[in-house]
This record gives sequence, C-alpha cells and structure tokens, in this order.
Amino acid sequence: MSAGLRIRLRLPRAGFTLAVDLCLPATGITVLFGPSGSGKTSVLRAVAGLDRAQDACVALGDEVWQDDRRGLWTPPHRRPLGYVFQEASLFDHLDVMGNLRYGLDRASRGQGPKGPEGSGRGPDPQASLQQAIALLGIEHLLQRSTQALSGGERQRVAIARAWASQPKLLLLDEPLSAVDTARRQDILPWLERLRDEAQIPMLYVTHSADELARLADQVVVLNQGQVRAQGPVSQVMGDAQGPLAAGEEAAALVEALIVERDPQWHLSRADFEGGQLWLRDSGQPVGRAVRLRVLARDVSLATEQPHGLTVQNVVPGVVESLSEGEHPSQLLVAVRCGPTRLLSRITRRAAHERALQPGVPVWAMIKAVAVVA
Repeated sequence: MSAGLRIRLRLPRAGFTLAVDLCLPATGITVLFGPSGSGKTSVLRAVAGLDRAQDACVALGDEVWQDDRRGLWTPPHRRPLGYVFQEASLFDHLDVMGNLRYGLDRASRGQGPKGPEGSGRGPDPQASLQQAIALLGIEHLLQRSTQALSGGERQRVAIARAWASQPKLLLLDEPLSAVDTARRQDILPWLERLRDEAQIPMLYVTHSADELARLADQVVVLNQGQVRAQGPVSQVMGDAQGPLAAGEEAAALVEALIVERDPQWHLSRADFEGGQLWLRDSGQPVGRAVRLRVLARDVSLATEQPHGLTVQNVVPGVVESLSEGEHPSQLLVAVRCGPTRLLSRITRRAAHERALQPGVPVWAMIKAVAVVA
C-alpha cells in the first residue's frame, strides 16, 4: 500500500451514484470542490465510516479502514480521524477548555491503531493540545462559555478540538459556510497556518472558489458524483478547458513572493516565475510567499506594448490557446508568461480584430486593485 490516502467507493445518492477512485497525497489540504449536491460530503462521510459505501477501499498508508474485497471494516469510533462539521458541534455545558479536553480524552481512550508511542502524531497529548490552541489562536477564549462565542470563534474551537484528538486525518465539511463573510476572512488565515505548520493530511469540502484558491494543495472537482478533474490546484485552476474555467469565477492561481512594499501608495510588489504584479498592501512582509488569484475577467490583452495606462500591471506573454466561452460572444485565452499561465476572458470580436492565435506575443494588463492575495 502506498503512503497516500486511498479512497475507492460507490454510493447511491438521490439522482446519481457517487463513484470515485482516488489516490491522494498524505500531506497538505486536498479540497473536494463542486456545486452543492455533487457528492462532496458523501465522500467525507464514507471516509469517516458514517455512511457505508459499496465496493469500497479506504486506507491511509498501510492502515486500512475499509476494504470490501478483503472483508475489512473499521467502525467510525475506531478510525483515528477528526471531523469538523458545517455547524460547530460544541458542548454548551462546557467552556472552551472543557471542549478541548473532551477531544484530548477521546484520544487517550483510543480511536484506532496507534503508533509505538501510543499516538498517530506523538507521545504527548498535552503538547498536542497546546499546539492546537496556538495554531488556532484561541488562548484568550479558553475560559469562555461556548455560548458567548461568535460563529467564527466557535468554528476555530471546533477545529482545535478535532486536532486535539490527535487524528491521522482531518476532515472538514464546509467549516466556513455557516459564518458571514467578515468572519470567514478572519478564520482563513488560521486555516492557512494549520495547513502550513501542521503535519497532518486534510480533506476539505467547499464550493467557495476563494477557499479553494487560498487553502488547497490538491483539488478534486466533483459533479453529479463523478470526478471531473484532479491534481495540483494551480494546474487545475489554470486549465482553460477544465471544469473550473467555466463561469465568472474562472481564474489563474499564481505562486509569488513579496519583494517590495511601497508605503507611499500602500502597494506591494510580488514576483513570480514569468513576471511581477503590484497589488494592495495587506501587511505581508518582504520575503513572504503568497498566492495570487487573478480572475480571467480582470485580464485584458494587447498585441502591442501599451503605454500611458492607469493599469499598474503589464505582463508580457504568449498566447497558448483559445477556448470556447460559456456565451458564443466570448473566448477564454490562456497566456503563458514564462512557466506561469494566466487566463483572459475576451470577446470573439476582440480576438478576431487582434488576430489572436497560439504563438502570438501579447501583454496581459491587470489592475492592481483586481489582484487578490
């Protein structure tokens, strides 16, 4: 068995049969992405053993939780995983610390095969609890009643409680769907920190393109119970003919590095392989790696180097491909800027007038206010 996460299953759902066969890396965040009702949560529930799938194999490395062909089945309470639901399921009769200790007690009672030190992540449950508290930034909430928490705070506590149980796999089912936009922006940095610092694989369900761009290392795109695309998030998002290229949210994901901050104009400059982009200064220090989400609708193209523009970003590149848009008036143009791909949604008329075709040099023009870090 490989060291990754294996998920093979069939599960009848209303209107379709969920059928997936996935081999995923046992590191970072894999996002299950797609519209509501596409089967994302059903995959999570089957991995957790809450729904028993057919012809299934669910394994993490050499640890097999279900293999119908071999007659193997591990009940949910014996699987060493943490599950975070859409609504934070906290115990209101306990304060925050009491909820966290519940997760710790669950780990000490045992929830599946342990390593030689007694845990999937290490021998010290108290150290695990303190790590969870620090990673989610909830030190100041420990003595507070859960009923006095905001929606965002409740979710952070729920994630920390799941983490404190010392799981080998963390499942997150749209954990931000029940909080408003402002609270969502508060929680995302903590999830990014969890991704970057925690040595545990995560399966994360969402239909939010923003959460996908900010959190995912890998993405599995589901629709009607079928896998429509799978791979590294920048590769899947940048595929001009892939399922994520349709609609107004089509975007490229650019991995960049903050190299300069301009305090006079409150801007930052991020360099990437193939060019540079100015964007609003959000306080990221020089040297910080960032992800930039560049929407296709915000990218215009010129076949001659432009001058005298208010647009702050002009990036040279070469047309890679032209694909059909959702509306017959539109095309989606993939532009290669070195090894980096940008997407631009333009009209067919514009493409005809500028004689755009693969191999044509262009300049991609992007407003600094449109670049999302």
